[in-house]
Amino acid sequence: MDYQAPRGTQDILPEDQSCWRYVRDKAEAIAQLYGYARIDTPTFEDARLFTRTVGEETDIVTKEMYTFADRGGSDLTLRPEGTAPVCRAYIEHGMASRAKPVKLFYLASIFRYDRPQAGRYREHHQFGFELFGEADAPADAEVIEMAWRFYRELGLTTLPVQVNSIGCPECRPMFVAALKEYYTNRLEGLCTDCKARYQKNPLRLLDCKKPECRAAALMAPHPVDSLCSGCRVHFDKLMTLLNHVGLPFEVNHHLVRGLDYYSRTVFEIQPAEEGAQSTIGGGGRYDGLIGQLGGEHTPAVGFATGIERIIINLKRQNVAVPMMPTPRFFIAWLGDAAGLAAFSLTAVLRQAGINLVQSLSARSLKAQLRQASSLGAEYALIIGDSEISKQEVLLRDLVRSTQRSLPLEGIVESLRSI
Repeated sequence: MDYQAPRGTQDILPEDQSCWRYVRDKAEAIAQLYGYARIDTPTFEDARLFTRTVGEETDIVTKEMYTFADRGGSDLTLRPEGTAPVCRAYIEHGMASRAKPVKLFYLASIFRYDRPQAGRYREHHQFGFELFGEADAPADAEVIEMAWRFYRELGLTTLPVQVNSIGCPECRPMFVAALKEYYTNRLEGLCTDCKARYQKNPLRLLDCKKPECRAAALMAPHPVDSLCSGCRVHFDKLMTLLNHVGLPFEVNHHLVRGLDYYSRTVFEIQPAEEGAQSTIGGGGRYDGLIGQLGGEHTPAVGFATGIERIIINLKRQNVAVPMMPTPRFFIAWLGDAAGLAAFSLTAVLRQAGINLVQSLSARSLKAQLRQASSLGAEYALIIGDSEISKQEVLLRDLVRSTQRSLPLEGIVESLRSI
């Protein structure tokens, strides 16, 4: 075959749709439960939106963004993350005038040029939610609790939460200075990327997954040791709230997240099973992002999770996912006159809201009933010359292998009562 799906993308086939529908339905249900309204932003945005907010030295900007010039000469980028577009929409549509907090959620495709692996695609899908207008720790706690509850509602277990505080613009420079001092005599043992991060993005030194860099990070300074009094109080209050609701969490001193706009709280949720894909979702606080984009200062906190990774974990934990509904009835027919009658009957029944499929070709009855069984239909309605003359249909129970005649008059009520 000459054409295949581009590397790092996938076709979501009909047999896979049950899991996708299950996750999306649960996402919308949890969003409604916590008072979040849906927002959909464009698939592509002005490239500057991401270079300015995500960080010019982050891996996303330097290695992973799909950026192109349109015919008008504008640089556009396929959405590599969901928060910045929602913030742009928040400012553009004057949402700052709405009652606080403003709660928004999205289900969106995300595009990153990355090495494809299990649960990580160049086009993947996210469920995310953002809370604007609340600066205190209860907002952070609610977002974390909502994220954790979402996974529990899906049926996933053993999902401990990892939290950390990376401070604010006032206290973080002190930590960055201590971090750089610690790494000064350890640079030779780091990977090429981390040697560059030392100068441009020191926090990411703690986040590298390569063995030599993880070993160097073990004794590195902890962000929480450099917190100012305000950040310390905020973090202590967050932990108290999480303990109060019985949410399992641990402090991960190496957790910093990969985007420059985070401040204070950061968190991730990771499956505990051996060999599981590491992070299933994460988020944090980004109090300076709205102001950075030209809006009035607005504290905010949010979360995002990859749907593909959720589905991997649903399958790994053998979570029973409801199947997509199948047609209850199948209409089979024999002969040209019966074909016309079947087409008319199908239209009447569908207008009445009865779920069914009709045969679209003059095959043998055996072949038509085989199709009905393959679709998962419970009953076949069979029409032939005899049925037309008697103004009835033959109802065959495909599960019990029984059959009986039904008059066409009142057929809708008869099928509804079955």
